[in-house]
Amino acid sequence: MAEVNIQFPDGTVKQFEKGVTVEEIAKSISISLAKKAVAGKFDGKLVGYHDTLEQDGSIEIITKDSEDGLVILWNTVAQILKHALHNMYPKMKFGESLATEHGFCLDTDNADGQISEDEFEKITAEMNKLIKQNIAIEKIMVHVDEALSMVEGDEYQTALINEKAVDGQVEMYQQGDFKYLGGVQLPATGAVKVFQILSVAGAYWKGASSNPMLQRVYGTAFYKQKDLDAELERRKEAQERDHRVIGNKLDLFFVDPKVGAGLPYWMPKGATIRRTIERYIIDKEVADGYEHVYTPVLMNLNAYKQSGHWDHYHDDMFPPMDMGDGEFLELRPMNCPSHIQIYKHHKRSYRELPLRIAEIGMMHRYEKSGALSGLQRVREMELNDGHTFVALDQIQDEFSKILRLIMDVYKDFNITDYTFRLSYRDPKNTEKYFDDDEMWEKSQKMLKGAMDDLGLEYYEAEGEAAFYGPKLDIQTKTALGTEETMSTIQLDFLLPERFDLKYTGTDGEEHRPIMIHRGVVGTMERFTAYLTEIYKGAFPTWLAPEQVAIIPVKNDLHLDYAKELANKLVAHNIRIKMDDRNEKMGYKIRQAQVNKIPYTLVVGDNEKANGTVTVRKYGEDKQTTMAFDEFVTMLNHDIETYSRED
Repeated sequence: MAEVNIQFPDGTVKQFEKGVTVEEIAKSISISLAKKAVAGKFDGKLVGYHDTLEQDGSIEIITKDSEDGLVILWNTVAQILKHALHNMYPKMKFGESLATEHGFCLDTDNADGQISEDEFEKITAEMNKLIKQNIAIEKIMVHVDEALSMVEGDEYQTALINEKAVDGQVEMYQQGDFKYLGGVQLPATGAVKVFQILSVAGAYWKGASSNPMLQRVYGTAFYKQKDLDAELERRKEAQERDHRVIGNKLDLFFVDPKVGAGLPYWMPKGATIRRTIERYIIDKEVADGYEHVYTPVLMNLNAYKQSGHWDHYHDDMFPPMDMGDGEFLELRPMNCPSHIQIYKHHKRSYRELPLRIAEIGMMHRYEKSGALSGLQRVREMELNDGHTFVALDQIQDEFSKILRLIMDVYKDFNITDYTFRLSYRDPKNTEKYFDDDEMWEKSQKMLKGAMDDLGLEYYEAEGEAAFYGPKLDIQTKTALGTEETMSTIQLDFLLPERFDLKYTGTDGEEHRPIMIHRGVVGTMERFTAYLTEIYKGAFPTWLAPEQVAIIPVKNDLHLDYAKELANKLVAHNIRIKMDDRNEKMGYKIRQAQVNKIPYTLVVGDNEKANGTVTVRKYGEDKQTTMAFDEFVTMLNHDIETYSRED
């Protein structure tokens, strides 16, 4: 028999008969590994437990407790769901099935009507029948004509088969008589232990709004009940923290696809939060030496061709507007070419460097409808953007200054869970990067030196730099523990070259500056979404859209005093909510808590007579009566210290 050489993760190589399966390789290592194994990864590609290996390569055994093991489980349960729905609704058509971050989804189109949540129990019972039968799942190769005849009348499966066909054949899986497209599967339906159908929602076919709207069924599954329970608890917490849910409850913003998908409308409360953030960051940057500007949201397309954005990112940009006279204008997807024009408007001297330019600038990026999500993924956004133009020897000091600004801002917003990642060029593949070895070497040492001088821990990532310069990414944890890039400091050697930027040096000669792109809090939209979820809608006093609720015990006796207090608070720039509705006081106090207003003042006979207020803080049951002036002092301290307890 012919043999194949299989390399294991530790570097050892063993010989097996050609056609050996993943199961046989796992058993050759240990019986306990074979019991935990569900698939393999051969030369970096997932393969099934019973798939045969016909050539030399490297293998990794995929077990139930790995991320890939979960993906294979989710692939399998998605297809069991498809099998069950096919049995229950013979006319149903099927779009894509996908493993998501925490489960799976299946797109459906039912001529007899959509699936309702009332049917989940029935669908689950049908799936459990298939699981109890422990039907073997086999990978098969099917001639494309036969595959198309099997899905005749289902235009979605027809399109997918045509996409996946290779040399007249398509890879499919089989559960009994049911054949389907799908990712790598478990060996049999009985390997599925615990699952749950979660929800249904609309989803465009292939994520494009120009395509038909399908119904997407979401679910999740795990190998152990305790893991499913933990996931359901996580989802409950996610629902409670979802900025879209909170935004609706607190009336912060809305998005109406009928008038513009991905284009949020900021309601007065949400606009107040955003305006507070914008004023804060502008004041912070101006104090740090930035010159704030306003630049047009439209720019000649040629500028983006010159910058290279059009070549690299035109799929993410909106179509240019033909002005009819040979001029094409583009909705800007980023602000850097605009700030370059500010730099170029005057001749620059070394005395002006570092030159710091900043803007809360509106940008537009094309996102597919299926990718849009509340304030996190939008088509119009306001970016807290800044660009510094420096000489080579100024990089380290300016980098440190920007980083200190970012960390100072994080402190004010009480963002504490973040890490640093320095990205360098690949020293073994310098050809893919901007061609200036001296600049790369010096700048990378400066960035590293700045991090060391500040005493910060960081991860060094070789080969992850952009082709035009090294960068620092600051990774934050969201409310649910996922990681995302909040802030970036990016060196750029290329754009100054492309736009022929110059400054006159101490020697009287012209020199090329280096450009530093930096974002402190990213876009107002995403940052507000992040804060909403971190704070769970209970914004700290300085950010809260309504900082104080005032409740008179009886309108006919105490409303005038309440209004007097309200006027005094407004004079202190405090945002107040006067609740003079004809409702019971207990109800109004509860509503102030529901609206997550930091302070509630109750005023009645005693308060009116003594010039006091009875104060209740959000989330607390106890009430404290104090002089009104004492309350104002406490409130102002809370705001001035950004509600920090240190």
